[in-house]
Amino acid sequence: MDKSPLTDNPSESANAKSMADDDMPSHVTSDIAFWGMTGTQGLGAFNDNMFKQLLLLLLLLTVSETADYQSIAMLVFALPFLLFSGPAGFLADKYSKRTVVILSKVAEIVAMALGVVAFYYYETHGFAGLFVVLFLMGLQSTFFAPAKYGILPEMLHEHDLPKANGIFLMITFLAIIFGTVAAGAILDNFGPVESGEVLDNSKSKLWIGSGFCVLVAILGTGTSLLLRKVPASTPNSKFSMSTFAIPKKTVQLFRSDFNLLSALLASCAFWLCAGVVFPSVNSLGIDQLDLSPGRTSILSGSIGAGIALGCLIAGLLSRGKIEFRLVRIGSWGIIACLVLMALPGSEDDFGHLLGFYGSLPVLILLGVFTGFFSVPIQVYLQAKAPEDQKGQVIAEMSRANWVAIFMSGLLYGLFDLILNYCNMDRCWLFAFTAVLMLPVALIYHPKSETLA
Repeated sequence: MDKSPLTDNPSESANAKSMADDDMPSHVTSDIAFWGMTGTQGLGAFNDNMFKQLLLLLLLLTVSETADYQSIAMLVFALPFLLFSGPAGFLADKYSKRTVVILSKVAEIVAMALGVVAFYYYETHGFAGLFVVLFLMGLQSTFFAPAKYGILPEMLHEHDLPKANGIFLMITFLAIIFGTVAAGAILDNFGPVESGEVLDNSKSKLWIGSGFCVLVAILGTGTSLLLRKVPASTPNSKFSMSTFAIPKKTVQLFRSDFNLLSALLASCAFWLCAGVVFPSVNSLGIDQLDLSPGRTSILSGSIGAGIALGCLIAGLLSRGKIEFRLVRIGSWGIIACLVLMALPGSEDDFGHLLGFYGSLPVLILLGVFTGFFSVPIQVYLQAKAPEDQKGQVIAEMSRANWVAIFMSGLLYGLFDLILNYCNMDRCWLFAFTAVLMLPVALIYHPKSETLA
């Protein structure tokens, strides 16, 4: 396709889109551009989760035994999504999403390189530099998100979206597993060393792990070059300060389309719960079960393993449909698994009925139900957004989800205060989260739809 991805005429964009449809492979699994985007996303997810997990576990190990500072890290990472999702969606529609993806990956290389510096000087400068890098990671992800999700419906046939999203999310969460588990292994081997009852930071070499992240970012930038060129959706749009707010056109769209709005709210409720679950698993492992960072990361990674499997199954079961029955199964399954994770045990079992080995299958199952829940909602938001607003709608979906994640950081901090005040075990965090998910399971029951 010779036409430039930055087209100045909307009619030319439509023609380019039509030509792109003709160039699409008949099967998504034979599409090199799809696998390029999937690889790019997977490598980015690996980096994000490896760096974040290193920081979260380091906070649990070194900061305080009476307070859990993971909530601060969650707030720092979520803040860029709240501030810059509007401009991110604007850029994803004004320019070719392929261009935005590639530039975002170059920014990831810079952020990961700064991460090496922050970990290298961690002993003398503490967490300040790491929090700055965490913010920059969130900023890079903010601009990457609307382009990466918006480009899928532009590169693929609509009937391929359920299967494509199932594969896309499966690879993403496999990357989350490897990133999370790798963080625990690196902390075990290169992190602070116990000296009596204190940790000796002078022997910490966590910058080695962060250096590996730079190589992964470079590889991800390479895979982004495999993306097929797509035209800009709204090349004539002009930037203004109002871009930081939610566009009136997008607000009107959500007001006029109740199904689209309810899908967005369900997605937010899910991410509110997910934002509490992941640090809860870390806290359960380190603070209650007295596990090493490596074994704690295996617990966290088991959720990702389940999500990968659940996304793949959901994509296969959908078969060209937006299968909302999977959402209902997923929501109740998530609640059941959270209740199991909250069950207290005897003092011999560290006050947790399931313990390490019992938690593994339950967390995997939790991930499977999470995949069932998330795939149909994501496909719906992608497929039903108008072509000229797709980047902006996905950006606002991302912003809304990150508002929920930001709120989950505040909620997690509140739950932590409650547990400490009442002298309750960390497993009760899962019971609080199950209550948060209950309204979604009771209220959100949309009908399945067939895709074109």
